[in-house]
Amino acid sequence: MQYRRLGRSGLQVSELSLGSWVTYHNQVNVNSAREMLAQAFDSGVNFLDNAEAYAGGKSETVMGEALKELKRPRLSYIVSTKFFWGLNRDSQSVNHKDTLNRKYLMQAIDGSLARMGLDFIDLVYCHRPDAFTPIEETVRAMSDMITQGKALYWGTSEWSAQEIQAAWDIADRHHLHKPVMEQPEYHLFHRTRVEKEYRRLYEDIGLGLTTWSPLASGLLTGKYRNGMPEGSRGTLEGRGFLVKSLTDPAKNSALTQLEAVAADVGCSLSQLAIAWAARNPRVSTVITGASQSQQLRENLGAVDVIPKLTPEYMARIDEISLPLAV
Repeated sequence: MQYRRLGRSGLQVSELSLGSWVTYHNQVNVNSAREMLAQAFDSGVNFLDNAEAYAGGKSETVMGEALKELKRPRLSYIVSTKFFWGLNRDSQSVNHKDTLNRKYLMQAIDGSLARMGLDFIDLVYCHRPDAFTPIEETVRAMSDMITQGKALYWGTSEWSAQEIQAAWDIADRHHLHKPVMEQPEYHLFHRTRVEKEYRRLYEDIGLGLTTWSPLASGLLTGKYRNGMPEGSRGTLEGRGFLVKSLTDPAKNSALTQLEAVAADVGCSLSQLAIAWAARNPRVSTVITGASQSQQLRENLGAVDVIPKLTPEYMARIDEISLPLAV
């Protein structure tokens, strides 16, 4: 496993990391999480991604309990969480859901710390932009989390380049802690934001990326070519929105050509897709997910594929995937 700086910060993250979206609590209990976290650590992973909204906070609880049982030195791993949607969505309160206002954020960090059983969280993200709260209010709240020692770095997830630049400029102007990283979706069929929209930000503000969904929610494993397998991510409650993209005929047809490239490289289709995302020098870490140890082992095996992706292989991959990418 290689390690890369998170943007211009001094923090080094493993080029592949482990996330908990969909899996923790829904498919992975504390025992399974403990086993897979140990497996990930043994493979060199040092970054674990989470979010307040994942499984209504239960994902943070599962990860926190698993980490407690593993008794790893706190300096050896990096943990994240993300804020925006809130937890009690049926509540009458209008100030703690779909927002980045100060009241919500300052209470949200305390909730995540309690669920994860940690004294601080390394990376905190604004999970989505808030069109109604002034960006300055959000920037000050996120900066205060760091000043108070509850978080070490803050960033954004799925913000536009303009919004990220605005937040950075406000922080710079008022001598506040600046956003360090962005967490965008990035895979073979979803490329424009990372490769074009953010291009100026890499040099201008040193933006780091912790990208998610390298397998396009499972599409790039090839298992959806004949429909929706029972128990797969697309069949889980609340994940129906994934069905259309997972069963897209054109993209599933392209997988046959991508499998030919993978065969020439000497890896699986999944490993090719993960390695391709990590091959981008602007990406600090690629967040992978797994519900079983075997799946995690295969995904992390992509670290051996990254150096094998020569310019010739990358060109072949682009020829197949780029016409279908957004």
